[in-house]
Amino acid sequence: MSTQPPDGEQPPPKSERKNLLLGAVMDVGRVEVAQLAADFGVSQVTVRKDLNELEAQGLLKREHGFAVVGSSDDMRARLAVNYPVKQRIAQTAAEIVGDGETVMIESGSVCAILAEELCTNRRGVTIITNSAFIADFVRKIPQSDVILLGGAYQPESQVCVGPLVAAMTEKLYVDKLFVGIDGFTPRTGFTGRDVMRAEAVRRLASSAEEVIVLSETRKFNRRGAVQLFDTAEVSRVFTDGPLLPETLAALTADGVTVTEAPTP
Repeated sequence: MSTQPPDGEQPPPKSERKNLLLGAVMDVGRVEVAQLAADFGVSQVTVRKDLNELEAQGLLKREHGFAVVGSSDDMRARLAVNYPVKQRIAQTAAEIVGDGETVMIESGSVCAILAEELCTNRRGVTIITNSAFIADFVRKIPQSDVILLGGAYQPESQVCVGPLVAAMTEKLYVDKLFVGIDGFTPRTGFTGRDVMRAEAVRRLASSAEEVIVLSETRKFNRRGAVQLFDTAEVSRVFTDGPLLPETLAALTADGVTVTEAPTP
């Protein structure tokens, strides 16, 4: 990891720096304060102040000399990392959903923002999800209409998994399933971290005409622990920036349409 500003450039402002700090810790799980200070071109005192504020928000934990992510599945922390980027991806993906549609949305930070976007700016959209976090995230929006699928509850990710998810989706049919990922390589396809969640995602996909991936560019060219889908099983990818040429070529060769969210 290196976010050291080039010679002659100023370190990023505080709000941006805190977001980048959180992202750096989320990416690797545990980082030395001294390393963060060197990477961001600021003092260790400045980094400690930023980390204290992030800890007060419940987004990470402090240990002596280190910053530690509380849980890699903590949705509040994941949502806070690169929020404007995730919002651009979600808003772009929302353009393919019309009023009155019923869609499935699996757990993930970009997926949660997509659900919020649909509930706010579409009429009569019904969201089917196995994410208790998403159901709670949109519950105060007057026109939200959510069907929450039950199952074995994973408290950190706030997702329901297991046989009950399969049973509840057996007679459900939708056009679109939106999912997040933890990685993609041409060899492995789309991957995640959790076996039970991967099984639930594949079960949701069996009830959808097409699978649509929402992911930041940084998730590509790295690999999760368990496969979610072969490349050809996904119809569309929405992301925030250009992919490496070889990655884009692998996706398009298997018929995946890649859409880059426009920059502000």
